[in-house]
Amino acid sequence: MNRRRFLLALLSAVVLFLPIFYISAKRNLRKRKRFLRPPGALKESQFKEQCIGCFKCATACPNDCIEMAGFEHGFENVHTPTIVARSKACTLCMRCTEVCPTGALTETSRDMEVINKEIKMGTASVDKDLCFSYHGRTCGVCYRACPFPGKALTVGLYEQPTVHPDFCVGCGLCEQACIHMPQAIRVKPV
Repeated sequence: MNRRRFLLALLSAVVLFLPIFYISAKRNLRKRKRFLRPPGALKESQFKEQCIGCFKCATACPNDCIEMAGFEHGFENVHTPTIVARSKACTLCMRCTEVCPTGALTETSRDMEVINKEIKMGTASVDKDLCFSYHGRTCGVCYRACPFPGKALTVGLYEQPTVHPDFCVGCGLCEQACIHMPQAIRVKPV
């Protein structure tokens, strides 16, 4: 096979498989879950327009909880900040909001009352079928990890957790602390 035939075969393969790859990628994007964004993030569509992927928020985070998305999350999400609460949750230090140069993360005071009123990353939800406390064993680890105990998360008999969505900011500390595998409490992004 000479060079010309090889290049022609390669070009034909690319032209043939590119539409299939594109359609497959589009379907996978629809199935993907939303991301847990850092505190102070704008609404998703605005956030993607404003964020330039500069890595400043990830660098400023003392807990190292902000990860930058890769190509596996779709081209439009590459180099946008995400938080995987199970591995490292947000400690609500608000340093990421202080260094954002574009306003994709709105600067927020470090006062916990202000954070509780202004920040909404997501909302935790308890899977009662998995939670130890709902099966007669006392746990309460999520309650002790919550930065707003008694407001965002309350406990009942056997320390059964109840999430109050109006006060939950979605930091993921409860999800990270959960001792059940898979975790019985998860944060659903806004």
